[in-house]
Amino acid sequence: MFQGYLPMILDGLRVTLSIAFVSLCIATVFGMLGASAKLSSSPVLRHTAGAYTTVIRALPDLLLMLIVFYGGQILLNRFTQAQGLGYIDIDAFAAGTVTLGFVFGAYLTETFRGAMLAIPRGQMEAGHAMGLSRLQVMRDIVIPQMVRHAIPGFTNNWLVLLKATALISIIGLDDMVHRASLASAATREPFTFYALIGLIYLAVTTVSIVTLGALNRRMSRGIRAEAAR
Repeated sequence: MFQGYLPMILDGLRVTLSIAFVSLCIATVFGMLGASAKLSSSPVLRHTAGAYTTVIRALPDLLLMLIVFYGGQILLNRFTQAQGLGYIDIDAFAAGTVTLGFVFGAYLTETFRGAMLAIPRGQMEAGHAMGLSRLQVMRDIVIPQMVRHAIPGFTNNWLVLLKATALISIIGLDDMVHRASLASAATREPFTFYALIGLIYLAVTTVSIVTLGALNRRMSRGIRAEAAR
C-alpha cells in the first residue's frame, strides 16, 4: 500500500518529535523568563515582556520562521564578514526549533503568568516569614503549585506546537511531512501519504492528551479530595 516508503516516513517521525521536544524545552525557558518579567516590579522588564508577547502572537509562525532562517542568516553573515570571519550556514533544525521555541515561549509566558497569579500571595509571604529565601520560596512553594495550574494551558500549547512542526519542512528540514511529500511525488498518491501522516499526528496528540491528562489528575488529586470533604 505504501510501496516501501513507510519506514522512511516513520524515521521522519523521529525527526518531527525531536523538533517538538527541543522546541518545547526552549519555549519553556522563554515562557518562565517572560512570566517572571511580567510579574517583576521593574517597568522595563514588564514592558519588554509585554512587547514580546504582543508582537510574537500577532505574527504568523511561518513568517517568523522565514525571517529567522533567511533574514537571520543574512544578518549573521554580514556580522561575520565585518569581523573578517567565514560564512556561517544556519542549520534548518536549529532555525526551526529556535523559532518555534521563541514563538511558543510567548504563549507559555501567559500560561505561566496565569498559573503564578493563581497562587495565593499569602503563601509566599508565609514562606518569607518562616525565613525561606526567595529562591527557596520559588522552589518549594511557587513552582510545585504553578505546575498544577499550568498543565491545562501547557497541554494546549504542546498540541499546537506539535502541529506547527510541519511548518519546518518549508525550510528544507527532512521531517515526516517532507518525506511524505517526496513519497507522494514519486508514487503520485498524495492522499495516501498525507492521510498517513495525518493519522500519525492524531495518534501522537491522542497519546499526549491521555498522558498529560493523567498527570493533571495526579497533580490535582489532593485538591479534589479536599474539595470533596
